[in-house]
Amino acid sequence: MGTTWEVVVPRLPRGVTRGQVQGAIDTVLDEVNQHLSGWDATSELARFNAAEATDWIPASAMLVEAVVQAQGVSRASGGAFDVTVAPLVRAWGFGAGAGVDAGVPAPAEIERLRAVVGYGKLQLRLQPPALRKSAPALRVDLDGIAPGLAVDRIATRLEALAIHDYLIELGGEVRARGRSSAGRPWRIAIEAPVPGERRAYAVVELDGAGASTSGDYRDFRESDGRRISHTIDPRTGAPVAHRLALVTVVHESVTAADAWSTALMVLGPEEGLALARRLELAALFIERGPAGEWIESSTPAFARLRRPLTRAL
Repeated sequence: MGTTWEVVVPRLPRGVTRGQVQGAIDTVLDEVNQHLSGWDATSELARFNAAEATDWIPASAMLVEAVVQAQGVSRASGGAFDVTVAPLVRAWGFGAGAGVDAGVPAPAEIERLRAVVGYGKLQLRLQPPALRKSAPALRVDLDGIAPGLAVDRIATRLEALAIHDYLIELGGEVRARGRSSAGRPWRIAIEAPVPGERRAYAVVELDGAGASTSGDYRDFRESDGRRISHTIDPRTGAPVAHRLALVTVVHESVTAADAWSTALMVLGPEEGLALARRLELAALFIERGPAGEWIESSTPAFARLRRPLTRAL
């Protein structure tokens, strides 16, 4: 999926080998790449995107599951999260297959692409599992949810091996349960949104939950002196331009945290925080102040998980 992963298992149950753990992880990663990757031209997702048909296309249970979860967040966020935004992401020079010298797309091009973007244009069927496009040019990008789904599935495989102490990280999506090698709860650092620098801004404690962060401080580019974020607002067709620099969401489902961090990042500091509070999501918002300072807001659910800023374990 164009990223890296790490799994930490401090101790193995009796009778479970390192090879079994590695095999369980590899199986999940192979399955997710096979069905959901936008970085593999042979994946099921890539084949669906390449199809020009507008009738039902049989799909794997995994692909349909990812779309079901994505569409739920799309509806709840008013379209701020939208897996059909792929053509706009590519046009702005991001994601798999984007041109390295991409400039700013012309307004006419943005409008042309917006005509084939919209989560309502992607239909799904559970039995038998299938997907359907309402427009042949519709494309699906699962980069905003597939990493979280992969983490959740790895956790399920570890639990099946009676492993209840672990930390999983894939592309920045994190899930933890139990205790670290030091015998303490896992404490996960949230980075300060500073380009070119890695230091902790906040720490949360995770046990049977996951965290996902979306921000504009790592994946961005500049064009004619303009900072262009990789987060594209599906409703406008343009990169987000508000003051919000980072959103972290903690959720029992990393799949949900992955999608919601993107949705709240698109919605911005006021609308996003209001929705997170209404839905009782555990979310941290950091925005840039007028003098370059950080302005922080969070929901009550996030405050309950926060710990003092000491070394993460």
